Amino acid sequence: MPIIKYNCLDEYLGSLAQLPVASPTPRFFLVCGEAFLVRRSFNEIADFLLQDVSREFGLDLVEGSTTSMGDIIEQTTTFSFLLSQKVIAVKNAPLFSGGAPSDISYSTRDMDLLSTLIEKGIPQKHTLVMTCSSLDKRKKVFKTIQTHGVVIDCTVSKGIRKSDLDEQRGVLQEIAKNLLAVSKKRMNAAAFNALLDQTGFNPDLFARNIEKLIAYTGANPVIGLDDIRAVVIRDKKDPIFSLTNALLEKDAAKTLGFLSSLFNEGFHPLQILKSLENQVRKLLMIKGFILSFSKNKGPQNFKRMNYNGFTQNMMPIIVAYDEKIKKAMAQRDDFLSPVNPSGKEKKKAPSADLLLAPNPKSPYPVFLTFQKSENFSMNELKNAIIALGDLDYQLKSAPIDATVGIENFIITLCRKGESSHAAENQNSRHHI
Repeated sequence: MPIIKYNCLDEYLGSLAQLPVASPTPRFFLVCGEAFLVRRSFNEIADFLLQDVSREFGLDLVEGSTTSMGDIIEQTTTFSFLLSQKVIAVKNAPLFSGGAPSDISYSTRDMDLLSTLIEKGIPQKHTLVMTCSSLDKRKKVFKTIQTHGVVIDCTVSKGIRKSDLDEQRGVLQEIAKNLLAVSKKRMNAAAFNALLDQTGFNPDLFARNIEKLIAYTGANPVIGLDDIRAVVIRDKKDPIFSLTNALLEKDAAKTLGFLSSLFNEGFHPLQILKSLENQVRKLLMIKGFILSFSKNKGPQNFKRMNYNGFTQNMMPIIVAYDEKIKKAMAQRDDFLSPVNPSGKEKKKAPSADLLLAPNPKSPYPVFLTFQKSENFSMNELKNAIIALGDLDYQLKSAPIDATVGIENFIITLCRKGESSHAAENQNSRHHI
């Protein structure tokens, strides 16, 4: 049978429903690929197969990583005394890849037994559904599955070429459309793009955030950019924060370790690159402020500055600087905005990314960032932002290894050398 793509499953199940009652339905389904799409596809299959039977009684759900092949075969071939229709679902079956060391793995004999079961051992009115995260068409068992069963392909390209990014965006747009339709809401393009920027290609997280936004907006039929800013806020426990914090410490080994963890967890390379870019841009803003401040007040060494001194002497100056930024941004927006006859146009707040202290009531994170900015010179940061731009272009336009490219950037930026304070503030002993 042909492989069915996840977005064609409805059509395929509809075609099965049109067959004569006497026509046999497939007795084996393999659903593989991205976890969110796998769960959604499985639910569609289960609803189709158990239309007249309660899931509570007609569905046997087992965990593939802890259930032996013998137990799976036994459950599949055991008849129910109460029901004619029965679905046996094996989640996370290790068909094409191994799991944790403590998990069950299938031997060659197990695969042969499964092939025999699929070919001629599944009783009528029984259906075996297996799910897994990957697909290997070279395996012998796959050929058996394709011949005697149905394969639902839920894989989504994790690449970073335009076609890959378009496919990922399409998946998230479909998720948003389906969830918003239930609550009769809509999301404008700016809000969708902002949410995508926050989550990257992470369908589970994306769907959870959509649900939060639906609850947050209440009776409002439109989810806008302000709602994204209010609800979808990154937490300090976010592994991205661990990566950027290690980068601030100029600890290459720790930063590379967090980078490896992020890739293992499925984070998108462009999502990681964007986080690094935001961090370097923030450091550049701080470094520019410090150099400007030093011209009037003398060079400062924030590594030697205590927290009380920073809050009493520096925070008022930083807050005043941010107010100037806000005023300049407001003037720019007024100049660029079209004339509104009603005069009731709502003014947008400047992006927090443009401020040194987005939350002045919490000065400690600002203090730490100023201290760690001393690990970098202005020239290092200028070269870093250029390198990130080049890397972003290469990842989107050339078949380069994203992991190697980001690793090389981290190693270069974290290279130990002359401290920024020593390089830029020689012969100075004026410290707060």
